[in-house]
Amino acid sequence: MSASSPLSEFVGRHVGPRADDVEQMLGLIDQPSLDALCDAAVPGAIRQTDALGIEAAPSELAVIEELRALAAKNTVHTSMIGLGYYGTVTPSVIQRNVLENPAWYTAYTPYQPEISQGRLEALLNFQTMVADLTGLQTSGSSLLDEGTAAAEAMTVMRRSSKAAKDAVLLVDANTFPQTQAVISTRAVPLGIDVVVADLSGVDTVDALRAAAGDRDVFGVLVQYPGADGIIGDWRALTSAAHEVGALVTAAADLLALTLLTAPGEWGADVAVGTTQRFGVPMAFGGPHAGYMAVRAGLERTLPGRLVGVSVDAAGRPAYRLALQTREQHIRRDRATSNICTAQVLLAVMASMYAVYHGPDGLRAIAERVHGTAVGLATRLREAGVDVAEGPWFDTLRVTIPGGAADAVAAALSAGVNIWRADDDTVLVSVDETTDPSEVAAVAGALGASGDGAVADEVDSTHAPRVSPDWPAALVRTSDYLTHPVFHSHRSETAMLRYLRRLSDRDFALDRGMIPLGSCTMKLNATTEMVAITWPEFAGLHPFAPDDQTVGIRELVGQLSGWLSEVTGYHSVSLQPNAGSQGELAGLLAIRAYHAANGQAERRICLIPASAHGTNAASAVMAGMKVVVVKTAEGGDIDMDDLRSKVEQHRDDLSAIMVTYPSTHGVFEDTISELCALVHDAGGQVYVDGANLNALVGLAQPGRFGADVSHLNLHKTFCIPHGGGGPGVGPVAVREHLSPYLPNHPLAEAAGPATGVGPISAAPYGSAGILPISWAYVRLMGGDGLSRATQVAVLNANYIARRLGDHYPVLYSGPGGVVAHECILDLRGLTKDTGVTVDDVAKRLIDYGFHAPTMSFPVAGTLMVEPTESEDKGEIDRFCDAMIAIRREIDEVGTSGDVEASVLRNAPHTAAELAGEWTHSYDRSTAVFPVGVDAADKYWPPVARIDGAYGDRNLVCSCPSPEAFED
Repeated sequence: MSASSPLSEFVGRHVGPRADDVEQMLGLIDQPSLDALCDAAVPGAIRQTDALGIEAAPSELAVIEELRALAAKNTVHTSMIGLGYYGTVTPSVIQRNVLENPAWYTAYTPYQPEISQGRLEALLNFQTMVADLTGLQTSGSSLLDEGTAAAEAMTVMRRSSKAAKDAVLLVDANTFPQTQAVISTRAVPLGIDVVVADLSGVDTVDALRAAAGDRDVFGVLVQYPGADGIIGDWRALTSAAHEVGALVTAAADLLALTLLTAPGEWGADVAVGTTQRFGVPMAFGGPHAGYMAVRAGLERTLPGRLVGVSVDAAGRPAYRLALQTREQHIRRDRATSNICTAQVLLAVMASMYAVYHGPDGLRAIAERVHGTAVGLATRLREAGVDVAEGPWFDTLRVTIPGGAADAVAAALSAGVNIWRADDDTVLVSVDETTDPSEVAAVAGALGASGDGAVADEVDSTHAPRVSPDWPAALVRTSDYLTHPVFHSHRSETAMLRYLRRLSDRDFALDRGMIPLGSCTMKLNATTEMVAITWPEFAGLHPFAPDDQTVGIRELVGQLSGWLSEVTGYHSVSLQPNAGSQGELAGLLAIRAYHAANGQAERRICLIPASAHGTNAASAVMAGMKVVVVKTAEGGDIDMDDLRSKVEQHRDDLSAIMVTYPSTHGVFEDTISELCALVHDAGGQVYVDGANLNALVGLAQPGRFGADVSHLNLHKTFCIPHGGGGPGVGPVAVREHLSPYLPNHPLAEAAGPATGVGPISAAPYGSAGILPISWAYVRLMGGDGLSRATQVAVLNANYIARRLGDHYPVLYSGPGGVVAHECILDLRGLTKDTGVTVDDVAKRLIDYGFHAPTMSFPVAGTLMVEPTESEDKGEIDRFCDAMIAIRREIDEVGTSGDVEASVLRNAPHTAAELAGEWTHSYDRSTAVFPVGVDAADKYWPPVARIDGAYGDRNLVCSCPSPEAFED
């Protein structure tokens, strides 16, 4: 950090400890200064000496003004492009009380379910909504977007089909182009052949095989309705597919499904799609909650997270994440997916949109959308314009021989964006927001400019509700959203109170410290959040013309440049919309680089035993074979084992994936040697950016030997975790890998022409939340970012020193210094007393804390990361709680009765106090332990949850009360 540059005022808002606190904390850990502490922690060979060249903004107001200037460079035209992205109305009560509410957006993934009951209920509503509308048994709690959900469906069908290993995936040509492209990107490294064909006339086994080029088929994917708006009747195709042992996936529009026969009713095995049009702005492509639902029998193959209903210690219904044994952190290279981040905040918004409107309201919206399309089609046909015959829901295929480009230009001049499908054809999609003046404008652009204005036929607010005139087989007759939750909150008062009730059941950063190791739960400043709801950012379609999106693309370019400066890499792609997707993009770049050099046989990926589970899962998805490198006794990578395996695989070594600082929270001094060993054998070095919060301003992976990293903007760069998503996982590479970054077929500027294909459905991924990280970097400046890192390291070392006499700190570097997190070892205490990390985690709830990360990377331990944003008072409160819990553990050691202890019975609910008290300890000890102020008490809504019960009795949609009467 530059000694002569004053820190911006905002740094003092972002960083918790005051100057006097810093001095006291440094004194406790025997360090004279922050610089000295970081010199002791970071190996000198990689220590960064030059300051980051990023200027800080003069004030928060100045940053808002700069964002306003960037937003003003965007032009928000009426979008009738469609292709999976539509205008929608976010109910104000949901925008204010979910999207803009830190009680929802600062929460973490619900791995501690007792203090996550609010968002788990909201996600159960989401699953119920999706399962009902798709007519399938089980839905997950959200995926990253529609394109990646379709790619995940491909692997679900491949795992579940008994077709021959060389069988192909058959994709209908009328599938969204971005979905086809993402599937192709994902299929290549897995060795899956994808055949795209017109499946509209396929109704027999022979026709199916012919469409597949006379090859076996393991899966079929169709768009429902199609990209051109036409709704296919896929019953015969589905029967033929099932006859040959293939599964069928429908990429379905949920709003259309309120009127359209559900995929599960015509035999689809899987449904995927996006919930964007359920109240979530287009936001230049994301974030949006994708979905996947499956028929009975496939629920254990679902990727991502699944919320299930279980019971707590008192037998009351309680929610938790179910079937977690599928997840990559447990199964690693045998996981069903590499997905770690979901889209919880957006899934909550979409589910609340359904709660707000109910089934009748959703049907009314769908009928008005269809009515708008009918009105536009009628007007065009009356003017002699060729509109494709239906059935269609909201999208018209308009033929203008040789004049498609002119039609697009005419619509543009009228302030409307439509889609040019080819030289003769345009597509026009209407939505919930389309008003009569916009219909008139696009009709005129397409040649229907007569006197009969659509605005004269309807009022200025709504198009008429029109029930579809479709073949009977396509018209929905089944009920949906029958659970009381979708009928109980019609007034805004009721809706507001429901949202408040759920948020009160959760623990988020707005309540207190969340010291999760590796997860970096830090301040998400309000100023950073302001711009995401501005229509100049939120109202952009991802495929809008470039000259309408100058401001957001300028923001993307600036942020990419700053991230390059921070990491020392040549190029950055912001397309990956999760850390797991960034990992995959980086590994695909390595794979493509080797192939371009004639070394496609390089497929071995070395991964330390302590690595994040996503590393191994991502490597498998990239077509690599995982070879595990041992961990040495001190927690470092076993360099002897590494040398042996590098030599063993010298001719087929593709890469090594390492996390730095290590997953154990230590700056290993062997990182330079590791990079040199792998490079000497022809491999590439992937440094996982999960722990970048300990590196910014101190060391740059792109300069100390790494070739590629993914970063987590939802960790280091302040995008909120949102209860388990959204995230952004940019991939950063050195120059030789730059040609192999993700690109996109619908936006040439989004990546290199030689890239590996899109990793996400939208060209810039979750672009709508990039203003958050842009504002953070601009507010902090280079020196502020460096100070944040220094204080993060200070806070972790302070905790390690304060707790070191009570719990062994498992790993540390020279002089006992840790990085930005530390691991507390409870294994000896568990052996002596029977008290487990689960007991400590649940007891921390009684003290008003979210637990640290449990049993990762070492079973029986707690990994603590305070971040730079927590002040000394909160850190001391946490340390005092942990010390008090240690005394409670000692009492168990004396009594020998862990089952009767306050630890084993934690957390304690308010309901327990009102009933018969059967514990050997008193009520006050249970709920008001040392340091807990009764006036500020957080009350967990449920007692400890029985996870095994929930997995044995899998319920993944809103249950009826009778389900728990026994």
